[in-house]
Amino acid sequence: MKLTTRIHSKKAGLPPGSIVPVEVQKVEPVRFWLFEFNENSCSESHPADIEFSTLKKPTTISWLNIDGLSDMHLFERIGTELGIHNLTLEDIVTIDQFPKVEDHERYFYIVLKMIYWNNSEGDLEIEQVSLLLLRDIVISFQEKPGDIFDTVRERLRRGLGRTRKEQADYLIYSLMDSIVDNYFTVMDRLGAEIELIEDEVIDQPIPATSLRIHKLRTKVTMLRRSIWMLRDVVSTMLRAESDLIRPQINPYIRDLYDHTIKVIETLETFRDTLSGLLDIYLSSVSNRMNEVMKVLTMISTVFIPLGFLAGIYGMNFKYMPELERPWGYPALLGVMVLLVAVFLLFFKKRKWL
Repeated sequence: MKLTTRIHSKKAGLPPGSIVPVEVQKVEPVRFWLFEFNENSCSESHPADIEFSTLKKPTTISWLNIDGLSDMHLFERIGTELGIHNLTLEDIVTIDQFPKVEDHERYFYIVLKMIYWNNSEGDLEIEQVSLLLLRDIVISFQEKPGDIFDTVRERLRRGLGRTRKEQADYLIYSLMDSIVDNYFTVMDRLGAEIELIEDEVIDQPIPATSLRIHKLRTKVTMLRRSIWMLRDVVSTMLRAESDLIRPQINPYIRDLYDHTIKVIETLETFRDTLSGLLDIYLSSVSNRMNEVMKVLTMISTVFIPLGFLAGIYGMNFKYMPELERPWGYPALLGVMVLLVAVFLLFFKKRKWL
């Protein structure tokens, strides 16, 4: 999803719970990536199809990642075999959701925004990630292949950290933590862009500078909109009274809450900085315009009396007293030079030059 504002209108007139794919999703085939693990082992596969009933194993934790949201039959099966409400399935395929968490007793539904820098296009992209937490099962839904969960997968493969020793709630925390940690990478990239604009505004602002500031402010506003509600999501998980999220996971979730607050504060700082840069740019442009007008005014001030004298002696009167004087012409030039010198001395004394 590009960094744009969208309004979902394809569902207008349809009853609640209607699962309607977004057009951009139709070009992406659905792909599965399954991890089944416990403390002693971990298996990884890319099945062509999934029997969701086989995910319920008492001795292992199952993490199924689904790339692509175009197969409506698949979501109907998920609803039937896992008992997922139609409204939840509707939200999964509607990719303009705000971050939120819903406690449905039998499962948790979490919506996050995965934000990353697209190096090929040199711009930010936002992708919706939906997470389902069931008993010993985690299902993640993405719009298209490619994510930032490679560190979690590597820990599962190699048995590093606590992921394989914990339950499904810790895996959910790990996925959310990966998404939030990547926000800091995006913040670093935005901070570098802001520093470049600061140098440009101070050294030599050009008309393109205001456009860059405006585009960057739009990015920051969209990021703030996507991340702001994540704070409430994490806070709700801390207060959840469900056996799907164990009390011993709360310290990790509190740490995730702290990271979220730090990201939001960084975005607020960026927004204030960009507002200040825009003010500085406008002031710089105004000052440059004032300098130009000051120079033009001084030039006009010098040449107005010269033009006045030239206009008088350019009149075709026969009996002008200085016309027949041999010193008339050089005297007039001398007066003009004297006037120029007086004006320049005056401007220099006032520090206008």
